[in-house]
Amino acid sequence: MSKLTYSLTIACCLLTFVGSAQKQSKGWISLFDGKSLTDWKVGENAGTFTVDSGMIIAHGNTAHLFYNGNVANHDFKNFDFKAEVMTRPGSNSGIYFHTAYQESGWPSKGYEVQVNNTHTDWRRTGGLYAVQDVKEQLVKDNVWFTEEIIVQGKKVTIKVNGKTSVEYTEPDNVQRPNDMKGRVLSNGTFALQGHDPNSKVYFKNIQVKILD
Repeated sequence: MSKLTYSLTIACCLLTFVGSAQKQSKGWISLFDGKSLTDWKVGENAGTFTVDSGMIIAHGNTAHLFYNGNVANHDFKNFDFKAEVMTRPGSNSGIYFHTAYQESGWPSKGYEVQVNNTHTDWRRTGGLYAVQDVKEQLVKDNVWFTEEIIVQGKKVTIKVNGKTSVEYTEPDNVQRPNDMKGRVLSNGTFALQGHDPNSKVYFKNIQVKILD
């Protein structure tokens, strides 16, 4: 090996090390390996969720895919979560947090962040479903966008492509209707929603940063 080759090799190694250190210092942890549903769990209608080309695809009968991996023992309280999302026209989906695995039905625990640009449901992407909704269409179908959820104490912040769509502070001793008893801040995992057979939604680069 020539001195030049050796020097270039060392330089590349140092750059790789520095890049990895920078990435780790930002605190982001991937929840999806881009190849399989390892670390994720789904009950009824499991075929609704598939993986292709680094994406989780939700397309089929109503189902929910829960993160069940080792990061924080899939039990999150204060966090910064983000994923890249793309919807097909007329599609509906959602991202749940502070939730818990259910074999079937709509998750009864935790909050849902809406994913819906042109579905007949008027509640649009970026809203805290049925708590602080967004009526305006913030992003388009067939285009990737980033949806981010930040929970710190009693405050929930939702961002779409880096712009805040919701800032919600949960009141102390909040009271919910009977069909929403579980919509309170506590702790739990994340879940992706497969809404109906006419909806097709893609998720990738799913990451979390644990906050104090």
